[in-house]
Amino acid sequence: MNKHVLKQRITDTLENNYMPYAMSVIVSRALPEIDGFKPSHRKLLYTMYKMNLIKGVRTKSANIVGQTMKLNPHGDAAIYETMVRLTKGNGALNVPLVDSKGNFGKVYSRDMAYAAARYTEAKLSEVCSEVFGDIEENAVDFVDNYDGTLKEPVLLPTRFPNILVNPNQGIAVGMASNICSFNLSEICDATIAYLKDEDVDVLQYILAPDFPTGGTIIYDEAEMISILEAGKGSFKVRAKYTYYKKENCIEITEIPYTTTVEAIIDKIEELVKAGKIKEINDVRDETDLSGLKLTIDLKRSTDSELLMQKLFKATPLEDSFSCNFNILIDGMPRVMGVKEVISEWCKFRQDCIVRKYNFTIEKLEKRYHLLLGLKQILLDIDKAVEIVRHTEKEKEVVPNLMAYFDISEMQAEYVAEIKLRHLNKQYILETLKELETLEKEIARLKDIVANPRKVRKVISDELKQVQKKYGTPRLTELLHHTEVVRPKKEELIEDYNVRLFLTDHQYLKKITLVSLRSSGEQKLKENDVIIQEYETSNRSDLLLFTNKCNVYKLKLHDIEDTKASQFGVYLPNLLDMEEGEQIISMHATADYRGYMAFGFDTGKVTKVPVNVYETKTNRKKLIKAFYGKSPCVGISYVTNEDVLALTREDGKTAYVAVSSIEEKQKKDANGTLTLTITKKIGMKRLMKVQEITEEISSKVATDLPVSVRGL
Repeated sequence: MNKHVLKQRITDTLENNYMPYAMSVIVSRALPEIDGFKPSHRKLLYTMYKMNLIKGVRTKSANIVGQTMKLNPHGDAAIYETMVRLTKGNGALNVPLVDSKGNFGKVYSRDMAYAAARYTEAKLSEVCSEVFGDIEENAVDFVDNYDGTLKEPVLLPTRFPNILVNPNQGIAVGMASNICSFNLSEICDATIAYLKDEDVDVLQYILAPDFPTGGTIIYDEAEMISILEAGKGSFKVRAKYTYYKKENCIEITEIPYTTTVEAIIDKIEELVKAGKIKEINDVRDETDLSGLKLTIDLKRSTDSELLMQKLFKATPLEDSFSCNFNILIDGMPRVMGVKEVISEWCKFRQDCIVRKYNFTIEKLEKRYHLLLGLKQILLDIDKAVEIVRHTEKEKEVVPNLMAYFDISEMQAEYVAEIKLRHLNKQYILETLKELETLEKEIARLKDIVANPRKVRKVISDELKQVQKKYGTPRLTELLHHTEVVRPKKEELIEDYNVRLFLTDHQYLKKITLVSLRSSGEQKLKENDVIIQEYETSNRSDLLLFTNKCNVYKLKLHDIEDTKASQFGVYLPNLLDMEEGEQIISMHATADYRGYMAFGFDTGKVTKVPVNVYETKTNRKKLIKAFYGKSPCVGISYVTNEDVLALTREDGKTAYVAVSSIEEKQKKDANGTLTLTITKKIGMKRLMKVQEITEEISSKVATDLPVSVRGL
């Protein structure tokens, strides 16, 4: 045994080892910042900017990936995948940032893989001029890259709220972010309104998210406002489709952003194979260069609207988008509503503008200072030329000019470098004119920097230009939730009559009447027998009563149709029944009307309304479904018009009207004494009269003991 094992408190281990990792993932990898980019996006785009791909021609993606590795130490595959999502060809963004050529896959397809980096080309899209426009003017901070050989920006000075315009998703440690995209024009309008009045309701301008894949949002105004104010919540998005009567097919051209064509096809095929949807002949992906197209061929006389409602309910053709606007602000993650995000972006952009103008002012003041020195010289240009000509050493030219004209060293250096050809009247007049222009421009910029209201006006003007140049109509339509036709649950289930067969070995067969008429003998396991038959509808619920006083509930449409030549479904496996538990009776109901009658060997009968077994949560198992302290000798579904036959162990039978038996509202209530028994003779069975008409007739004909009560 190693005696030198170092013991450490688990809290210290977590703090020293795990916390730095968690913080690194949160701050430097998974969550976007206020400029709308994660570090991987920012490093890639800045590399492309430095490669002059904002104006130049496209270059091979492999070249871009290789250059990006100078800033991003991840592998080439991860970098290329990041670039793919930013491209116009992939279609994942409302405002694509990379202009691409070649196959970059599609966001709506799982199997349409993008081509290798050596086959594709890319450059920055035109909108990136708004992303990088101020980066050379000290608008943002720069830091060293991972090995200290290059500088990279901490944020990008984007001139529009990219954080809300393009979707962004990230999973960190202990937290995540999922930001949906909004329409650029709506975001610009809302931000401009906020810059004018911080108390404005920005949701007047932002109706709902807008996805690059289009689709239709099920719009509930109160719910949407709650989501956009809190930055958390979910809403439904559904596909857009067109029904063509002549071809008897449905064409789906837009799907929810959260799913793929293949996922939809897989789910539809699964439903068809399971027999849950029988109206479809074929489903195929007909996507081509014109865009997405999913075609569904229908069977004759199919109601296309009803079928689509079924598909919306059972497939990703209608999907949820869960919002979580978790954004890094000054290195701290914060979940914010849309207005708060706009507010933080405005603060960020104001800082960029002030920094940019201060940088410009400093540059202009330097130029102004130099021209002031030149002005001094131009007042006596002949004396300046004389000083230069009569100075013996070159290094003394600047000090001599400084001494005579009382100018700074910088001014004297500038004057000394002027070419002789510039010492003409035109140059002198233009220089003096530039001095006036510089003076006015410096004053204008200082006035803007000193006045936050004017800074906001600059941001508004920039947003108007961006909106005019890059704004597009909404792609995602809104369908008010009150206009959504939600068919009743039973309408989504195919309605047809079936016959149920329950066997002693616990097999259940569900056979359509059409199949039953054309089938032969029922196939059963060896030594198995049918103990109960029941005719009902496919839309019914099935109640299965067991010898342990439990009832199991099933939706009949969830059970696959079988044939007489099949054994059926084995219920203990389907229901996960207890050991030794046996189903002794079944009842199918669509409306939970009527009563269940339970007979016990004590001579008591319990009449319980079927509706006590109806549950809102659709529980599959109910315990204490009937009285369990005495052996149950029979279970039957009855109405108040029915008659029960109660048979004793000695063969005597009593016929009792159901209406005369007291109704119990508690499932496991003790019954009413209905049949007289002795210590040695108990009740043997309970049956409904309509099931034993022949038995009654034979007893009467042979003068066997028959008693009638309540008839």
